[in-house]
Amino acid sequence: MTTTNPSPPELRVLSVPPPPRWAVGAARVVAWSTVPSGVWRVALVLGVPVGVMEREEFLTAFPHNSVLIALTYVLLIGAVTEAASYLTLGLVRPWGEVVPRWIPLLGGRPVDPRIAVLAASLGAFAVTFLWWVLFFGGLLTSPSPDPGISAGEALFVAAYAPLLLWGPLLAAVTWSYHRRHKARL
Repeated sequence: MTTTNPSPPELRVLSVPPPPRWAVGAARVVAWSTVPSGVWRVALVLGVPVGVMEREEFLTAFPHNSVLIALTYVLLIGAVTEAASYLTLGLVRPWGEVVPRWIPLLGGRPVDPRIAVLAASLGAFAVTFLWWVLFFGGLLTSPSPDPGISAGEALFVAAYAPLLLWGPLLAAVTWSYHRRHKARL
């Protein structure tokens, strides 16, 4: 009688079709969509002229106008935003099928597609609502200055406009993930 070692959990996961090319591209766009606004915020704190707001105006929101607290806040917001957008790649990568081994307690276990779809759907709704309401709501309710747009305002819009893609593209990639994992649900 021959005995064989059981296959590791990642090999026991049901075969899932590969993601479509458009979903991989959309996930990459989502992962990069948060970078420009993060760079804009760091530039603001470091005193680089960004045109919409001066560093001193921004620092008044922090105790003792502390550059260190403001920079910590901006870097933390950037890290959380980047990490959240980066998770979209899990919907088109192997670590969206099996939890990476380096993650304590969960490493090597198959990802429950229902949980992934639910979390990604809630995330898509949240960031779509957040950015579309904040971005368009702010634009629509701001007082109308002269009809022209300054270079600083154009820079601000260029930095924050990619965030408008995050929610809808995450929803599309989530739908693709759901369809590929339908047999496992």
